[in-house]
Amino acid sequence: MTWQAWYTLAVTLVALWLLARETYAPANIMLGAVIALLLGRVITPAEAFAGFGNSAPITVAALYILARGVERTGLMLPLLHAVLGRGQGRGSLARLTASSAAASAFLNNTPLVAMLISPVTDWAERTGQSPSRFLMPLSYAVILGGVVTLIGTSTNLVVSGLLDAKTGRPMGLFEITPLGLPVALVGVVVLVLTAPRLLPERRPARRDLGENLREFTVSMDVVRGGPLDGKTVEEAGLRNLQGVFLAELERQGEQVAPVASTTVLRGGDRLLFVGRVDTIVDLQAIRGLVSSEDRHLAAFGSAGHTFFEAVIGATSPLLGKTLKQAQFRSRYQAAVLAIHRAGHRLNAKLGEVELKVGDTLLVLADPAFRTRWRDRNDFLLVSELGGAPPAISRKAWLVGLVMLAVVVAAGAGLLPMLECALVAAVALVGFGVLTASEARNAVDLDVVLMVAASFGLGSAMENSGLADRVAAAIIRTFEPFGPLGVLLGIVLATSLVTEIVTNNAAAALVFPIAFATALKTGQDPRLYALVVAVMASTSFLTPIGYQTNTMVYGPGGYRFTDYTRLGAPLTLVVMAVILVVARFWYGIA
Repeated sequence: MTWQAWYTLAVTLVALWLLARETYAPANIMLGAVIALLLGRVITPAEAFAGFGNSAPITVAALYILARGVERTGLMLPLLHAVLGRGQGRGSLARLTASSAAASAFLNNTPLVAMLISPVTDWAERTGQSPSRFLMPLSYAVILGGVVTLIGTSTNLVVSGLLDAKTGRPMGLFEITPLGLPVALVGVVVLVLTAPRLLPERRPARRDLGENLREFTVSMDVVRGGPLDGKTVEEAGLRNLQGVFLAELERQGEQVAPVASTTVLRGGDRLLFVGRVDTIVDLQAIRGLVSSEDRHLAAFGSAGHTFFEAVIGATSPLLGKTLKQAQFRSRYQAAVLAIHRAGHRLNAKLGEVELKVGDTLLVLADPAFRTRWRDRNDFLLVSELGGAPPAISRKAWLVGLVMLAVVVAAGAGLLPMLECALVAAVALVGFGVLTASEARNAVDLDVVLMVAASFGLGSAMENSGLADRVAAAIIRTFEPFGPLGVLLGIVLATSLVTEIVTNNAAAALVFPIAFATALKTGQDPRLYALVVAVMASTSFLTPIGYQTNTMVYGPGGYRFTDYTRLGAPLTLVVMAVILVVARFWYGIA
């Protein structure tokens, strides 16, 4: 290999290692890799930043705005209520997975799952069922539905953009459907048949609030004229208690949170402490404080504060930090009551726990907490617990009409997908469904940057000859099994990479190899591109391979192995369906 190929390989391996470690945001890693390749003269500036001039990133951004309009108006809620009903067991699971897969074919799957987690969890608990029986199948069904059309997932748009750059012809709206639809249909059937048997009942994070509230909170009153009356929080010794912290002060009906160390205590103040209350019996012994008995229970759910679940994602600035290092209370105006990880509540001192991807924080905050942080990358999911169900907006019909217009116009070829998505986004703002600020905040900038950066990495693999080298190795290994065997090599390579890194990164890394393999074997490169898109999206083996899997990790109370237990047979089925369709529909012998 040339030195350029070795250099590109080294940069790619470092990027893969960093992506797998999840220490930095994927978009930052990909952009850093592209800059390193630019500095190494493997690619030109035009090639490095070609993705920013491609239609794919802008289309992804516009579709995020459309998905936010659906969420904002509650368009999906009537369908969800009709689907779930009052039934139990496999029938409800079948209706949920089939309908969510169908919706995901035309809606970005990440906001769709964010919208459905709380209603599905509430329904499961009302009907006496474990949410763990439904949330992972929901994530998997939405992933399966996303491969049915071009706009089902951002990964399809990444591959479409790369195809456009190579051939001058992007994917059509339904070009992936002959491959993706059989995968989705068979996959949903397998889910319905296997999930009840393979998924155990798990304890969701939110259940701790109902069963162990006293482990999290205790309310104490400052005695009038007592030894703490007139002292600051610091002077009273309430700043560095073992196992708990002072989260809120209530004075004459007004709440103060967070409570500064310089705050002066007054007789009659009510202090709310949160944390491992079972370990600080000495709190009861502090002179000048008396228990509020059970009166603090009535305060929860009031206008003053609300419970939330907040899930840490791969792009969160909290990743790798402790709550203390992140200054969580002052930054987010909220208190963490508990941290759930891999199906268990951590019993360590919360302020010293280093946060990881998939950690679910049980948070006490003001009611506006979700509005402030749901569109930021600090949390992958922010879900209110026990609140009233969202109302369906009178403009929901308008969003449905806009969605239908996008599908008809793009499907009939009246307008390119980019123009359809942009017109839809502008229409939602123009008709007042979303404000300009809400539309801007709906866009996941990390995904958009990831899509744009992928083009530079693909160009480097081609320019350096690395893609040809890897393609030749795949052909040598699988050619004895015929053309279908070579395609299997691409399927396996994509599946392996997408379980290690994000789906968009996997598509960007494998696409140039697949394209080169198709050319060397005389096969249709577009089919190979479609296979990469489907396999990069269908990540079922780990909670970190796909965002929706991470989103349900804590709320479902899952353990890491639960994903492999249900995901392994589903992955094998997807591979088998791809090869069968390639053989009988596309004629690959």
